[in-house]
Amino acid sequence: MKKVILKFNSLFILLLVIFTTLMIPKSEAIEQASGRAYQGIDVSNYQGNIDYAKVKEAGIEIVYIKATEGQTITDAYLNQNYQKAKTNGLLVGFYHFVRARTNAQAVLEAEHFVNAISGMAPDCRLAMDFEIFGNLTTNQVNDISFTFLRKVQELTGKNMVVYSNTNSARTVFSQELANSYPLWVAEYGVSRPQNNGKWNTWIGYQYTDRGVINGINGYVDRDIFTEQILLSDNTPIDTGENNGNSGNIGENGNGLENIRYTVKRGDTLSEIANEYGVTVSEIAGINGINNPNLIYIGQVLTIPAQKTSNTNNSGNIGSRRYVVKRGDTLSEIALNYGTTVNAIVTANNIKNPNLIYVGQVLQIPTTSLGVSSSVSYTVKRGDTLSKIALNYGTTVNAIVTTNGIKNPNLIYAGEILRIPVNSSTRMIQTLSIDTSEVNQMEHDCGHCIYTVENGDTLSQIALQHNVSVDEIVELNQLKNRNLIYVGQKLRI
Repeated sequence: MKKVILKFNSLFILLLVIFTTLMIPKSEAIEQASGRAYQGIDVSNYQGNIDYAKVKEAGIEIVYIKATEGQTITDAYLNQNYQKAKTNGLLVGFYHFVRARTNAQAVLEAEHFVNAISGMAPDCRLAMDFEIFGNLTTNQVNDISFTFLRKVQELTGKNMVVYSNTNSARTVFSQELANSYPLWVAEYGVSRPQNNGKWNTWIGYQYTDRGVINGINGYVDRDIFTEQILLSDNTPIDTGENNGNSGNIGENGNGLENIRYTVKRGDTLSEIANEYGVTVSEIAGINGINNPNLIYIGQVLTIPAQKTSNTNNSGNIGSRRYVVKRGDTLSEIALNYGTTVNAIVTANNIKNPNLIYVGQVLQIPTTSLGVSSSVSYTVKRGDTLSKIALNYGTTVNAIVTTNGIKNPNLIYAGEILRIPVNSSTRMIQTLSIDTSEVNQMEHDCGHCIYTVENGDTLSQIALQHNVSVDEIVELNQLKNRNLIYVGQKLRI
């Protein structure tokens, strides 16, 4: 009798499973767009140095490269990733991480994105990655998205794609946006991305952030792309803003001949400027370069003829006049002119080094402060040489020279650097420590402990500490990413 009941129960369960399966809606997933599928990855500075020859051998065909973030951040590995991917025959796309909170900011971010990839030749649609919304309404998110997408298209003539996870595609982005731009969707742990009610198909599918590929240390995002992701026109991006300087070529206004220089692999503007005894700003100005961190192999630069520098009565210290442009920071200006932030602050009686304004005229000392000693510094995740130099009142070149660094864009967490400083810089560095920050910077298992203050949001905290919101949520096991409270301690 028990066997009969057992068989009946088994049959009932089987019928129930079949019935339930038949009742599942056919529209539970969105379909892949038509055309051939391509194996892909998307990368940023987090992957570090990538061996693209091995990546190609592993079967990867498309690589999306992070280019920019917000209005000022350019990924440190943008040029390197682009050049090596192209050299190894991979198809290349670029994406921008949006942080705009107004339409005006969206325009500035679009211009920054386009300037950063100007001169490069993408094979794939340019991508908008907008995933941290803060307190924006859905209408504001969509307005900012349209503003950014349309501005990039206007400047480049290239088609765009929207990157989004399934939840944001379903609850945030509008049907109008879905009707205007195709989708590159992210959803992990499923064989097909779920229906979002807006897009019927996808042209890109990021199915894991834990991919393992030969040639890449650590995890990497894995993707499948379709033919719809490819551009019909993969000519280099030209915004037309690098024209109009032909009158300066060949002769500088003093009858001295300028020099033509062809960029070689590994060149940087700072190295070229140092070699020819001029400044980065002078080369950028005469060549119409909007982003001094972006030059490419084969680019022909006009190097302005050397001119005598000003000296004061002592005969050994001079200065240059510099007019602040949009997006400038004192650390970038100091780096470009081979001086220090503290030297500029002192020369111009600046009370707040973080506050300079467009059109402000600065006197830039042409000699660096004397170095009397050095301190030891252990590189932390998210550090850059420019950030370290700013904190210690020295220059990137001084750190590079002291430590024999071959690639200023490549430092790693745990690396110990000798930082050249002088006594006044050391005193300023010591006095600049805020006791309130010391109280917050407790340590727990290698993580920073941050105490939430009034007005804080997770996105602001993540941006401040150069991590992602998802990392903070996961580390602190937060159930509601929109709910944090004053006094709450978060592990960063």
